Amino acid sequence: MGVRGRTILCLAALVGTAGRPAEAAPKHLAPVPPATLGLMAARAMAPSAPVLLRAYKQESEIEVWKQAADGRYVHLKTFPICRWSGQLGPKTRTGDRQSPEGFYTVAARQLNPNSAYYLSFDIGYPNAYDRAHGGTGSALMVHGTCSSAGCFAMTDRQVGEIYALVRDALAGGQAAFQFQAFPFRMTARAMARHRTDRHIAFWRQLKEGSDRFEATGREPLVTVEAGRYVFAPYPDPALEAQAVARRGEEESRIQALVEGGIEAVRTTYADGGQHPSFTALIKRASAFGAAATGAMAPMTNAAATTATVTGATAYAADPSPAASPFAAFIVPAGLGDVSRPEALALAGREVVVVPARRRPPAPIHPIQVAAAFVPVAFVPLPVIETEPSPFSRLRLAEEPSRLTLSASPEPAKPRFLTAKFAALP
Repeated sequence: MGVRGRTILCLAALVGTAGRPAEAAPKHLAPVPPATLGLMAARAMAPSAPVLLRAYKQESEIEVWKQAADGRYVHLKTFPICRWSGQLGPKTRTGDRQSPEGFYTVAARQLNPNSAYYLSFDIGYPNAYDRAHGGTGSALMVHGTCSSAGCFAMTDRQVGEIYALVRDALAGGQAAFQFQAFPFRMTARAMARHRTDRHIAFWRQLKEGSDRFEATGREPLVTVEAGRYVFAPYPDPALEAQAVARRGEEESRIQALVEGGIEAVRTTYADGGQHPSFTALIKRASAFGAAATGAMAPMTNAAATTATVTGATAYAADPSPAASPFAAFIVPAGLGDVSRPEALALAGREVVVVPARRRPPAPIHPIQVAAAFVPVAFVPLPVIETEPSPFSRLRLAEEPSRLTLSASPEPAKPRFLTAKFAALP
């Protein structure tokens, strides 16, 4: 599948004039925004067509894919993740603060219109793979409010649109949608660079499912056998051939990168991360507050209740009596409490485990000629005719001469060049 264009929602569009989406209808019944409906029409997608979601922790993004008229899933929109927690790698137990990785299934019963975090849906952790490995935990969500202890946290406006998209697909007849959660975009380069990570065997399984989807535009048929993700062949032989070909190409790319000397890294986090657009927004708000008050402004505000609009972005006001008159510009509205903001400075640090190296040049061997193809003792090489040299007293250089080079054809013996000089007749 070719590189797709990805629509990153700008933050000015994520935050409304009241800090939340317009609530003409109950929030869980709010319609899909007209602009998104326009994107669907341009991509030949019915509003009720099935959806599929893909989350990437390292890039802090959730993609929404929707089925087009030809049956293929087509990328619709990309939403930046406001907060996820933990490290790269799967969730294994209650309280580990890990956002999950794997292939999950979300049915209508998992949507929560009465969430304490605006709106949410449970992604379905633990699934069969997680249970096979003793995974514990529950209520791993995609939800509003920029706070995570294992969930994928979005802004209220973002989760409202995602909720509407999946709600309409489920109401349109899709029994359940697939939620794919990855540590990073499963490229050959990323796999080669993380080849020494302790989770690499697990990530290879995830990559197989990712490759099958990207090769065909069809949801991978996922099962779990003997504690491993297994992907059933597509019923259509042509689709299966595309998936198999993609797998072979990607394995070859990974091997070539490793043999070419690409570095191996481990990516570490203090406690998860967030999309750079949110980090920049919070820093700007904090810097504005610091400049106005002469002190470093806080990055969170648990008491945020109202909103003030400045330009195209709304910020929540601090109602406490001690609040600075500039406190209204400190915390972006709709983010809520940004969980562990101090950890974000230590997010996504790469530790080089195996340094990069240049691929060694091919060895330069003396001229080799196989004896089986050479019936004579020596093989004549090009003849070089020389001119007399005015700087040499050797007889050879006093007249035009011919230099003849020959090579031994015996493979088992060292290769020597034989030079013979003879005066031209």
